[in-house]
Amino acid sequence: MRTETIFRALADPTRLRIMRLLGSMELAVGEVAQVLGQSQPRASRHVGILCDAGLAERRREGSWIFLRAASDSRGDPAIRSEIARLLALLESTDTAFGEQCEADRQKLAAIRDARQAEAQEYFAEHAHDWDEVRRLHSSDEQIEQALAKALKDISLGRVLDIGTGTGRMAELFAEKADHIVALDKSLAMLRVARAKLQHLPTERVELVQGDFTSLPFAAARFDTVLFHQVLHFADSPAAALAEAARVTRSGGRIAIVDFAAHQREELREKYAHARLGFADAHMNDLLEESDFEPRPPVSLDDGEIGIKIWVAERRPHAERMTG
Repeated sequence: MRTETIFRALADPTRLRIMRLLGSMELAVGEVAQVLGQSQPRASRHVGILCDAGLAERRREGSWIFLRAASDSRGDPAIRSEIARLLALLESTDTAFGEQCEADRQKLAAIRDARQAEAQEYFAEHAHDWDEVRRLHSSDEQIEQALAKALKDISLGRVLDIGTGTGRMAELFAEKADHIVALDKSLAMLRVARAKLQHLPTERVELVQGDFTSLPFAAARFDTVLFHQVLHFADSPAAALAEAARVTRSGGRIAIVDFAAHQREELREKYAHARLGFADAHMNDLLEESDFEPRPPVSLDDGEIGIKIWVAERRPHAERMTG
C-alpha cells in the first residue's frame, strides 16, 4: 500500500464524499452514483481509484457490485481507520464539506427506505409459507433465547452466519461478536438481510453471497460458525459441515439449530427440505467426522416438530493428526 497512491486517491472532493458514504453503509455502485448525482460510469471511475489505492473493496452479488470501506489488515499500519477519523474531523470543521456530507446522508436515507420497502414486499409474498413452517415448532423467541444461552459463556470472535436468510442471527449476535459475515446463496434473501442489518456499523457486519458447499473464505478464518435452520436443505450435510470445519479455527466452535428427526414428508415437497431433521446420534457422527467435539444437545419439544441446538468445538490440529 503506497502512501503516494492513497493521497492521490483522496485528492478529489468526490472521492472524499464516497469514503464518507462507505463509512456509513455498504452501497452498490448504482447507489453511490444516485447519491452523488453522477452517471454510473463516472462514479465507477472514482470507485476504481479508491479500490486501487486499497481504501475500498468491491464484491459482486449477482449482476450488482457492492462496495465497502476497506478495513486495516493485520500487520498493516492503521492507515485506513486514521483516514476515516480525519474525514470525520474534516466534515466537522469544513463548513462546505460538512454541508455536502449532510446532503449525501439525506439521500442515503432514501436508499435505506427503498431497501426496507423491497424487504417488506418480499416478506409479504412469502409470509404465508414461513408462518406455516413456524407453526410446527417452538417460537422464534424461545429458540433465540435457547441459542443465546448455549453460547453465553463463549467469546464469539469472528462469526460466520451460514444461510443468514433475513439476517436475524447476525443482528442477534452483532454486539457480542467482533465481526460477522452473513452468507446466503439467495440474492433475494441477501437484499432482505441488508435492509434488516443496515443500521449496524459496516465494520461489524459483512454480507456475502455464497454456497455452504464451497465457502469463499480461507481456512481457519472464523471463531464461530452458525447454521440456523439451514442444514436440512443440504443434500450432503457431511459436505457442508466439512466446509464449515475448514473455515473454523482450532478451538473454535459450531452451533447448529435445526429440526429434530421427524416424518413430515410434505416439507420435502412444499419447502424443498432435503432432510427431515436430524437424530442426535446422526448429528454427533457428522460433527465428529468433521473434527468437531460435540456437547450435549439442547432440546425444544413444545411444537409438533422438535428443535435441537447442537454446539461443538473444533478439535486442535495435533489431536486430529494423532487421533
